[in-house]
Amino acid sequence: MSDLTPLPAAKEVRDLIAELLGRDVQVLTGGGMVDPADEFGALVGVYVDRRLQLSALVIMDLDLAARCGAAIALIPSSGAERAIGAGALPDNLLDNASEILNVLASLFNGEGLPHLKLDTVYAPGESLPSDVSQWVLTYVRRLDLDVDVKGYGPGRFSMLVLGG
Repeated sequence: MSDLTPLPAAKEVRDLIAELLGRDVQVLTGGGMVDPADEFGALVGVYVDRRLQLSALVIMDLDLAARCGAAIALIPSSGAERAIGAGALPDNLLDNASEILNVLASLFNGEGLPHLKLDTVYAPGESLPSDVSQWVLTYVRRLDLDVDVKGYGPGRFSMLVLGG
């Protein structure tokens, strides 16, 4: 078994999000790092291995979390725009976006690889513990994307694989 959790390719991320949302999704690599400390924060998914060691993070800015959370439930884009305008995710969009984070765990897992699972989700604006926050802007194996969900709009996405 390899001890190295893979960093998925941008195409794998795009394909999985597009499949989940049932709509076209465009991604551009080289986007800016998503910083949960920005004004409205970001949705942060924390992934752990079987020993409960922090192994990966997925971070969506508020815009992308709201737009994906709305799109997966076929909520009109105006619902996402209201959340973005308010600077917070309502519970239904938070739950929907968290489910997307849960499914994204499949991108880290494969035959002969350490199994990662979504452990904790931090809502935009929620404080991150220091063992998580120290990683969000570091230069580890990471993928920073500009994402555009057809019919809903753009947002930013960061995926980090720690250690190994």
